[in-house]
Amino acid sequence: MIKYITINAYQVGLVFERGKLTDVLQEGNFWIVGNKEVKLFEMKQSFVATVELNILLENSTLASMLEIVEVGDTEIALYFTNGMFKEVLQTGRYAFWKGYLTNEFIKVDLAKVAIKENINTSLLENIKLRMYTRKFQVFNYEKGLLFINGTFAKELSAGTFYFWNNAIPIDVIKVDIRQKQMEISGQELLTKDKAALRINFFVNYKVTDIQKAVVENKDYEKQLYVLMQLALRAFVGGFTLDELLSKKDRITEIILEDTQARAKELGVAITDAGIRDVILPGEMKEIMNQVLMAEKKAQANSIMRREETAATRSLLNTAKLMEENEMLWKLKEMEYVEKIADRIGEITISGSGNVIGQLKEIFVK
Repeated sequence: MIKYITINAYQVGLVFERGKLTDVLQEGNFWIVGNKEVKLFEMKQSFVATVELNILLENSTLASMLEIVEVGDTEIALYFTNGMFKEVLQTGRYAFWKGYLTNEFIKVDLAKVAIKENINTSLLENIKLRMYTRKFQVFNYEKGLLFINGTFAKELSAGTFYFWNNAIPIDVIKVDIRQKQMEISGQELLTKDKAALRINFFVNYKVTDIQKAVVENKDYEKQLYVLMQLALRAFVGGFTLDELLSKKDRITEIILEDTQARAKELGVAITDAGIRDVILPGEMKEIMNQVLMAEKKAQANSIMRREETAATRSLLNTAKLMEENEMLWKLKEMEYVEKIADRIGEITISGSGNVIGQLKEIFVK
């Protein structure tokens, strides 16, 4: 049997006889004599062997035309054609034609979690590669702690972080580093003089050392709550009710002095604190109202007595001046006559006599 075969450019023909590779044909025209089979391969495509690749590679001509890539059990390989990502190669042995395309490969060891290979971040989001990666995002108002296999590895600032996806557990604990407020509400406390009251208290704080807060302490927020609760109890118990109410504005200074050092051990800094409300029991509130009313009445009486004394003193001084000065006396008389006249609508004269003379006797001595 004779066959006539044409091999075009960028094609390769493999000649098999009884299943064995006997010849490799490149571009040209060929006569095939005998019971032989010719299989054509396009060089613009990857080489897919129809028989065991190791057997084919025994042919030196074919071996020189192929680029072999081996991917281990815990590896993958990123395949690039002419600089463009094409696919992910899993475990196995692959052959690619040389010359027609520029093939590039990046091998990845999936047994490690860190991505140390030179891979563009945008490529890690490619749907073909996404299943092989783990993604964690830390926002700009957060800090993160990276734990690998249960062991603290490092602190993460704001950004997006990728790790290879394998059996090694990875966890990122994120903490908000913005200023936060803690409410300590309805604390029932006793003052130094045994007065019962309830206090609503607030604390402004922020995390300054995330490693101390999360790694060295458990539930740092609960510990901070108890710390401030005890400090508040000690503060209230050290003063009488009157002293506490008068020192209400100094609560921040006193509480901060007592708690700042211990809060630092929790990895937080207290920026502000204060009493929002002081709530007295009904009976105590009534007593305080009675005391306040008594104080205000006493103040009012004192003011009235001061004013009466001042008015009396003023009258006495006026009387002395009028006694010593006849003209001043007449002016005062005229002032009162003027006030009386202002209230008179009309004057009716009856009888006889010298009216002008009578008025003159009234107003002129």
